[in-house]
Order: sequence, then C-alpha cells, then structure tokens
Amino acid sequence: MKKINKFFISALLVVGMAAGLLSCRSLQQPDQIEEPLDYSNYDVVEAEVKRIRGFMENEPVRALWRAELLGREDIISECVDTVYRKFKVALYDGDYFAAQRYFKSLTAINHTFEKDEPAKLESLFYKTVPGLSGKNSKAPKTVADCMHATVTIWVDRGIKVRNGAGYPDVIIGSGFFIDERGYLITNHHVIESMVDTKYEGYSRLYVKLLSDPDTKIPAKVVGYDSILDLALLKVEIEPEFVLSLGSSSDLQIGDKVSAIGTPIGLEGTLTAGIISSTDRKLQTVGNVFQIDAAVNSGNSGGPLIDQNMKVQAIVFAGMLQYQGLNFAIPVEYLKQILPYMYKSAALKEIKAAKDEDSKTDDQDLSLKVIHPWLCAYGHTMRSGSKKTGLEVQYVMPGGAAALSGLSMGDVITEIDGNSVKTLEDFQIYQLSAQPGTMVSCKYKDALEGEEKSCLVYFEERPDYPLPLIYKSDFIDNSFIPIFGMQITRSSTESKKVYKITKVIRGSVADEMSFSENDQLGVYSVKFDEENKYIMAQIMIQRRKKGLIDVGMVLSAPYDNPYYF
Repeated sequence: MKKINKFFISALLVVGMAAGLLSCRSLQQPDQIEEPLDYSNYDVVEAEVKRIRGFMENEPVRALWRAELLGREDIISECVDTVYRKFKVALYDGDYFAAQRYFKSLTAINHTFEKDEPAKLESLFYKTVPGLSGKNSKAPKTVADCMHATVTIWVDRGIKVRNGAGYPDVIIGSGFFIDERGYLITNHHVIESMVDTKYEGYSRLYVKLLSDPDTKIPAKVVGYDSILDLALLKVEIEPEFVLSLGSSSDLQIGDKVSAIGTPIGLEGTLTAGIISSTDRKLQTVGNVFQIDAAVNSGNSGGPLIDQNMKVQAIVFAGMLQYQGLNFAIPVEYLKQILPYMYKSAALKEIKAAKDEDSKTDDQDLSLKVIHPWLCAYGHTMRSGSKKTGLEVQYVMPGGAAALSGLSMGDVITEIDGNSVKTLEDFQIYQLSAQPGTMVSCKYKDALEGEEKSCLVYFEERPDYPLPLIYKSDFIDNSFIPIFGMQITRSSTESKKVYKITKVIRGSVADEMSFSENDQLGVYSVKFDEENKYIMAQIMIQRRKKGLIDVGMVLSAPYDNPYYF
C-alpha cells in the first residue's frame, strides 16, 4: 500500500526556528530573469532566426512555434516544410508518436494534408495498444472469472538485514490483465525498484496466477508513469481471462464497486463498497476516487470493477489507520496514458520489423512516460457556482506559457479545440499530449476581457517543477506558485522585508490566514532534497492577528496539482 503524498495538506507550519534547516541545501535566486523578446530590435530578430534554424533538425516543432511567434513568413514556410517532411517520414516508418506530434502541430496552423493522411495516422497505432483495441475474446462472464484475470505482483529484492538477522525483502502488490498477449497493469510504486536508477540492490519481478499461486512467472516492465502511479507489465503467457476497460466518467457518488487484489498476501480477495467521492486531489494530475471498499497493503495495482465487470479504476492507496478511507485512479487516466507506457515496446517492434539501424532517440525508448507542461500555475476560475475556465495565476519567465503571450489573470477556455472549464479539463487533455507539440489555445485576456487565441508549445515537465521555478524567477513572484502569495519589497534598506500584495484562495498562504498588506521578512530559503520540500524561514506581522511578530517555517512540496 502506497503512503499517500497529501497534496491537499499543502504545507507544514513550524512555529519558531527549525534546526532542521541547517541540514538542507540553499538554492540561489537568479540575478536576472528572461524577458520577452523585442521583435522590433533588428539584432534580436536576427539572433532569433539563427536560433530557430538551430532547432530545425532536432526540434522542428519548437522551431515552427518560435517562427510563428516571430511572424516572419519566409522562416515559417521553411519550418512548415521541415515539419511536414518529417511527418511523412514518420507516417511511412509507422512511428505513430512522432507522426502524431507533427500532425497536431501542423493542424494548429491549419496546414492542409493529403486526403488519406489523417486516416492513416488514426489507424496506425491504437489498434495495437494493449487494452484499447475494443476487442476482447476473453472477457470474464462472472465475478469469479474477474478474479482469475487478476494476479499477484511479486518483487523479490533479496535479503534485508535487521538487528543482525536476515529477512526476505519482498514487495507484494496486485495487477490485472488487459490484453491477450500477456500485458497487465499495476502501480508504479509496487515495481519502483525495478526502474529506479538510484536503487542499487537486487530486484526481480514476477507474477502469480490465482489458479497457480505457487509458480512465479517472470515479468518485465514495458512502461511506467511515476506521476500517475501506473505501470504496464508483460508476461510470456496467454491469460485465461482479460478485463475490459470501462468509462469511469459515468461513475457517480454512491455507485457500487468491487476491489480485487492480494491484501497482505491473501490472493484473490474480493471486497465491495461504493464510490465515496470522485474529486479527491491526491496526485499532481487530475482527481482520484475515494472508495469505502476494504483495501489493505497488497491491494495496490488491483482493479476496481463495476457491476458490469469492467475496470473503472486502479486501487493505489489507502489510510490503513482509518477504515473505509481508500483511493483509486480513474480508468480514464489509464486509457489516456496507455499508448505512452506502450511506446518503447511499439518502437522496438517497428525497429525489428524494418531490420535496420533506427534513428529513434534513446529517450524515445525510455520506459518512463514524460508529461508535457506549459511552465505555468493556476486554478479553476469560478463565477458563483459556475466553472468558467483555467485562470493563469503565474507564468515562469522564459517558459512556454510566457513566450506564447499568456500572462497572470488570463483565463484559458479552450486547448486544441477542447473546451476547458476546469484545471482538471486541461490536465486530462495534457495526458494525451506529448512534449514537443504545438497546439492552439483560446483564452480570455485579463486586461481587455476579450477572447484571444495563441499557439502554445508543450515542454517536458520535470519530475519536480518547484526548484526550476525558483531558479528561474525572483522571489517576489516565485512565491506565488510555491506558497500562493505575491510579495513586493517594502524596504529600500533591507532586501529581506516584503509586503504581501496578493493571496490565492486555497493556497498555503491562505490556509495560514495571511492577507494583503501583511509584513513579511524572508530570512532563508532551503531545499530538502531527501523529502522533496522547500522551506522558508520567515517573520510575519499579520493584521488579522494584531500585528504581532511571529517567526515560523513554511514548507511546500516540490510538486503540486496546480502546475500545468
């Protein structure tokens, strides 16, 4: 069972000075931040043209995006020709992922394709992705069949020594078949030692079938997503039953569900309950389900099925000290990310079929799913009870959102033709997008209140965005995505004295009852690399607390659900 990273508890508060700060690493602020390019300056334009041509071969979509921002028709035409040529090559080679990137990027600028190219792209790949073909000749007919489609995940990590004695070091989880070829799903945290480059110990991966629990069948990791906590495995056997993926968007609070897994090593255990909530924010992308079906250590990675025996979610965590408080990842997220977890296997198949040296980048063959982002931070915009879009509350200097022209206060209403009413709408779209893709974006301008459009480019999302944001911006603005407050210097004599000018609702600062015009002294900022937390040692005078000076340490995790 995974220990929950409680993103909904957004910060720790330690009154007084924390001695633990001494063991943490300081991170210096930048001397200057990247400013928007001045295209009226001839030298700037010439340098940008040179930069664009430098991107052309290895990052053609980035080159096209920057050419569009520059607005030089000759450079745009040159970039379009390059991207379209690479699209045709990828389509011919059967490289769906590259072809998809180029196709979406060209579509964003209304490029005209040959009549059969979109249809070729659509049929190229999804029919081979495990679980997404729509065909299942081994679908279970009874709940007992469903249990035989579920396996025990067994990670043997050798022997661990405790108090001078050796004990077996075994991680036990659950999984379920989604394809007749032997592909199955589990949680990333169950098989983490198999893919963690920092883990140097012994680790072997097996699965056990309910019909033969004494036999350990070797398995391999095909792909994994550490952010969504999902992994795709494969065994070289043909399963007796295969579970079909449902549509969890149809689930409502109170609907009946059943969890199948191996709690504390008890294979083939079925528990039942209801959906208690559909919008718990426990991960950095989207919402998860809260369920009251009994879940224990070992259930992680097992399926949550509905009354039609279809998978609606994947169990990933629970609070063992509380009964009936457990969580599962909606199957919609799995369906979005499956092609990318299968990516390395698909590209290897293409390479093997051609029997020739491949030009595929080693990163393309990585088992890890890399998510895209716009280097921004925001919350769902609400007008009373109505949700009207994604409010941009921060853009990182030099990041994709900033270069695209998005700014604080803008409200994104559409991305790549998909309506955006909430942050979750945007994040769900991001799950199906790839880094290195350019798409259209519509937004309501903060200053003029007009509907506008721009082209945005998805960068590679780092595992932990917060340190990158802190290194890229001044402390005045970087505290917005970190603690949810904007601060400005209020003293010409001291660089450490600030005034709070804005507090974002639901943020760390809001939870601490900070408010506008509170005086804030920032004395040190440290980074806890082991626990992935930032800590700021501050002194604050809060108007709501009688302007009494209070020393405290604010902390926030390196990642949170509001970066996008």
